[in-house]
Amino acid sequence: MPKRVRTAVFPVAGLGTRFLPATKAMPKEMLTVVDRPLIQYAVDEAREAGIEHFVFVTGRNKGVIEDHFDRQYELEHTLEIRGKTEALSELQKDLPSAGQTSFTRQQEPLGLGHAVWCARELVGEQPFALLLPDMVFRAKPGVLKQMMAAYEEMGGNIVGVEEVDPKDVSSYGIVARGGGPDSGFRITGMVEKPEPADAPSNLFISGRYILQPEIFALLSEQTRGAGGEIQLTDAMQVLIRTQDFTGVKYDGRVFDCGSKLGFLTANVVFALDRPDLGPDFRKALGQLGLLDGAEARNSEPA
Repeated sequence: MPKRVRTAVFPVAGLGTRFLPATKAMPKEMLTVVDRPLIQYAVDEAREAGIEHFVFVTGRNKGVIEDHFDRQYELEHTLEIRGKTEALSELQKDLPSAGQTSFTRQQEPLGLGHAVWCARELVGEQPFALLLPDMVFRAKPGVLKQMMAAYEEMGGNIVGVEEVDPKDVSSYGIVARGGGPDSGFRITGMVEKPEPADAPSNLFISGRYILQPEIFALLSEQTRGAGGEIQLTDAMQVLIRTQDFTGVKYDGRVFDCGSKLGFLTANVVFALDRPDLGPDFRKALGQLGLLDGAEARNSEPA
């Protein structure tokens, strides 16, 4: 029986340069898809999967993330006296319990692998989940919960994957697929951003991991790789020699909100999904001529 995964790590130290000037003074993780910050989607997903300890690897100018997961007494009091009970309840529901959050600093932008290594003392000698907040998923159950099911059965290291157009594999970390079903197959290798002709599959690593603590020792010795950064994939390629890695081709779809196109697409899809916004938003899109004829007609009131 594998050790239970209780801790999740969220790397949130990035500069968000692709969203300047919006991220000049605001962390990219606080950009909103509809009305929820990117980081909140990741925390919600982790909580659904049974995570109890949320570790944030931050950097300078990221204090607002810590504030977001703290009580704001003045705001709560104002909502209470104004009778805005629904908004107050929503804030309280999202708030982790006292002692469930930890924050540590990545003092230099040395890559994802280095950010994960910065969490080593808070994670300890336990397996942990790793969630990249840029990657927002439309999935029920959540992707991490789907991966937990595979972990409970197989243990080891688990990586969430999704198919990508074969011509686009050079933008992603790609896994080599061994035997097993989509819900849990053996990963036999990994390649970072291969050329299409050299890619072992079209399954890309989509920002969700369950990792064993031995990854920390490898990261401490890892030399800089692509972009002059310490790459997590490089350490995983070493760990796979001695530990099992399982891929989960989850049910759902990922939106890369680290890109403007992915971020805008996520806003549209999640807004259309909302019962309180979807019908009116669909109608507004129809009036702008942004839906096809059938969808626009369906947007008109009965």
